[in-house]
Amino acid sequence: MMLSVLLLVCLGLVELYSISAGQSGAEVLNFTKQLLFVGFGLLLMIILVVVDYYFFFSHSNFLYLFGLLILLAVLFFGDPVHGTKSWFNIWGLGLQPVELVKFILIIFLARYFSAVYISDNPGRHLVVTGLGTLAFISLVLLQPDLGSASILLAIWLLMMILIGLPKRYLLLMATAFVLVSIIFWNLFLKDYQKQRIISFAQPSATLQKDYNVNQSMIAIGAGQLLGKGLGSGSQSQLRFLPEANTDFIFAVIAEELGLVGVIVVLLCFSLFFYRVMVNLPKINNDFGIFFMLGGAGLLFIEMFINIGMNMGLLPVVGIALPFLSYGGSAMISNLIIIGVMQSIVVRSKLKNY
Repeated sequence: MMLSVLLLVCLGLVELYSISAGQSGAEVLNFTKQLLFVGFGLLLMIILVVVDYYFFFSHSNFLYLFGLLILLAVLFFGDPVHGTKSWFNIWGLGLQPVELVKFILIIFLARYFSAVYISDNPGRHLVVTGLGTLAFISLVLLQPDLGSASILLAIWLLMMILIGLPKRYLLLMATAFVLVSIIFWNLFLKDYQKQRIISFAQPSATLQKDYNVNQSMIAIGAGQLLGKGLGSGSQSQLRFLPEANTDFIFAVIAEELGLVGVIVVLLCFSLFFYRVMVNLPKINNDFGIFFMLGGAGLLFIEMFINIGMNMGLLPVVGIALPFLSYGGSAMISNLIIIGVMQSIVVRSKLKNY
């Protein structure tokens, strides 16, 4: 499980170095920062493999309150970036609290579901966990960060499905989702957010406004089988492709390493999810099982959305590709999740644990 993650991290660093080659000092600085983020994240991951994961079970309430506090704090003390107050600037490093909150939400849901039987009063469990998730989502929407809020909602929805919520409640959730979507479209979504959805639904009508996706698809097609080679991608090196090191790094991989590089990425992710499924039956406590499901679910959702964005199959919502995209907060948070998951796997092999 960790091997596939390490391969993805290494590939991400190689691509970030490739993007920075021959570019300005800012790109080189980003690569240096990412090295620091990866080093710190790997250190935390190793520590958490050693630490008993039940520490998070015991401190889930404290972590939940901490998550609320950091989301409140960023609204008052965060630095605006691209029109959103989602970041703390600490010694020149941008830290995004919502990435840690994703981890905290998984802890909260795993802790709650491990202490109840979903068949006993499922409506109550739906409301309690829904309100707990809504508190995070509301604060994230105030930043505003629609993409991250959508991920938090998706984590909750996926967990409700995986724990076996009765079908009538799933139908109720689907109906509520449609109604809330209509309300958000008319009252809360900004024009640029609406434009992203419209450009996805009607690409031919918005070719000029869908520049990012068009350039991404050009990069993917240009890579062909073996790619143009590291540092030789015209879309990234000539800066035709915006956000090449974050949202659209998958397109950079496709252009520089071709179909072979894409297959390597997909195989690494597939191996990771396969190892999760293999280890699930060996885990002998509900908290560990639910955390594994939540952690793998989060990474799958982000991978699916990011690749879909790059290929023009989903609207652009600013979701990074796990372990590959530039971004310290996401990298550290994801490696923390991997550390806890590995701790669960290791302790599931110990007798009488």
